[in-house]
Amino acid sequence: VMASQPRSERGLLLPGVSFARGVFTVAGVYGVLVLVPQYFTEDRVGRDFPPPITHPEHYYGFIGVALAWQVLFLIMARDPVRYRIAMIPATLEKVAFGVATAVLYLQGRLSPIILVGGVLDLIFAFLFVLSFRATAEQRKPGRVQAEESVHGA
Repeated sequence: VMASQPRSERGLLLPGVSFARGVFTVAGVYGVLVLVPQYFTEDRVGRDFPPPITHPEHYYGFIGVALAWQVLFLIMARDPVRYRIAMIPATLEKVAFGVATAVLYLQGRLSPIILVGGVLDLIFAFLFVLSFRATAEQRKPGRVQAEESVHGA
């Protein structure tokens, strides 16, 4: 547990911070586990979900950008209060994929197995919003004390 985390009087992490840490840790680990193998499955994706990939730069670009987000989620998990503002674009990242998969599925253009990934992203988006709200009132005691001593309060 990092010393910079907001703590209660007993030294335990505050519930909102613990919740957000757990959410972003699970999201980051899950994302890495799902995305990394895709670097090695381009041919299989083309066979299992025809037609074959005709623009590999989009395929690999998507995986790379998505992996970068997973790294950010893991960073955010270390100190959700410090990185709270990043929860806004993180939520948008999850909503973008989730809504796209739902629309494509309803149009008959997407496999149900891919829809499952989109639904999971929408669940994570909801949990990210809850994390944003849960960390709204958290303050870092050390930072507040330091600011008060600098300003002579």
